[in-house]
Amino acid sequence: MKNPLAIIFDMDGVILDSEPIYKIIQDEFFRELGFHVSDREYDRFIGLGLERMWQIIKSERPLALPIGELIKRNNARIHNHFLQIVQLDPMPELLEFLQECRRYNFRIALASSTAKSVIMIILNKLGISEFFDEIVSGEEVAVGKPAPDIFLEAARRLQIPARNCVVIEDSENGVKAAKAAGMFCLGFQNPNSGRMNLENADLVMQNFSQIRTYFQA
Repeated sequence: MKNPLAIIFDMDGVILDSEPIYKIIQDEFFRELGFHVSDREYDRFIGLGLERMWQIIKSERPLALPIGELIKRNNARIHNHFLQIVQLDPMPELLEFLQECRRYNFRIALASSTAKSVIMIILNKLGISEFFDEIVSGEEVAVGKPAPDIFLEAARRLQIPARNCVVIEDSENGVKAAKAAGMFCLGFQNPNSGRMNLENADLVMQNFSQIRTYFQA
């Protein structure tokens, strides 16, 4: 779909190469809780919200803390870590693509499983918050990815039909959510986002240079 009415971006792994940062934060938290998560196990959690991640971990490991407390402590760690980072850099050619989206008069949304407070820290440090007409966090929907709720909510706020939206996603869970929402999905193949199966995406792109060329054609 080269002439959509709206572009909906995932955040982690798409606008910011953040998954290696999250892996450091999570590994440290897992160690403090007394267990280890292998890289292959961790790949399952990419694109999921913290609630679903901790539901899975609690079903597999005897953790005494309730899920609500685990999420609270986890969010605090992520928030503080990103707050302390002096500079973040957007993905190559992201800024140019955002500028082109404005010239094409696309409506632009961000739909991320990450907590809203962390989303705003990241967008402000990247200096791109003004590009987004709507920002939807996983905290604001009933069910997270791979359910379609977050993308449907983004489309509702943009006042654009789902069939006229393009989603850019780097995770298997995110691609499933976009397709379940009835949207065209560009899979973003980020090697730092784990071994993601993006075969359900309509097209798979390696970088924003390819995405820009696709929309310019």
